[in-house]
Amino acid sequence: MPDLAITPLEDLTALTVRGADAATFLQGQLSQDVGQLAARGALLAGLHNAQGRCLALLRLFHLGSDQILVVLPAEIAPDVRALLARFVLRSKVKIEDAGTAWRVYGLSGPDAEAAATTRLHLALDAEGFRQLIVAPRSEPPPQGHAASRATWRVEDIEAGQPEVLAPTAGEFVAQMLNLDALDAISFEKGCYTGQEIIARAHYRGQVKRRMQLFHTDSPVMLLPGERIALWDGRRAQVVLSEAIEEGGQEFLAVTTLPGTVPPDEAAADPQQPASPRLQAMQMPLPYPLPQ
Repeated sequence: MPDLAITPLEDLTALTVRGADAATFLQGQLSQDVGQLAARGALLAGLHNAQGRCLALLRLFHLGSDQILVVLPAEIAPDVRALLARFVLRSKVKIEDAGTAWRVYGLSGPDAEAAATTRLHLALDAEGFRQLIVAPRSEPPPQGHAASRATWRVEDIEAGQPEVLAPTAGEFVAQMLNLDALDAISFEKGCYTGQEIIARAHYRGQVKRRMQLFHTDSPVMLLPGERIALWDGRRAQVVLSEAIEEGGQEFLAVTTLPGTVPPDEAAADPQQPASPRLQAMQMPLPYPLPQ
């Protein structure tokens, strides 16, 4: 591993939420406690619909008492901006595109944490080896080894870090994406859209399907949102996938935990059309799943 690898993340963009009510407004829309943003600098949060299903994963960066930077996939940014704008009403808030002003890139390696300290950053692991950076486009990135977007995506997958893209927006309840394990949900804050469903699943232990990590030797690339049948009969829906240098691909998919379903889940549902089973190996996530 190089001391510092730099990955341009041009598929991510930024919005600004600015105004006297910026933090209060987002507090009523997102699963995270936005009140912690000023102290922590950056947070991961989910935007959900009334049924608790995740419409977007947002990375929040504190720019000031009246300005918050939001990083998200460019392909869903217009829909997210339009959705948030519907709820502004009388709040003193403006939501604007900021992708032309801000560049998003990833840093990885032993020197990533030091390089991130002078920039807006969100640590993606406990050791600080992976950092998401957002910086003005006029500011050159630090010197380092260039790394590919595919490599960064594999690292996201192996870290159990989901992404919500257009095909998966509204498909999964927050806990299905392990947002509770990734510190993207506050169960102490007040109401927000989808809060009732998310809290009920948490306190009643009703989460039966979780995002899990797999490897397959299949050369046929899996796509986000694709529904598949696993080798053990479980049905699954793909969140992210990427080819790896050793061959095959690694992927994150939402499915029931091993041993918690009938031997052939697909056969238990006569309405589910038969499909070839994907030969894959389940791999451990780097974090524990809440019981």
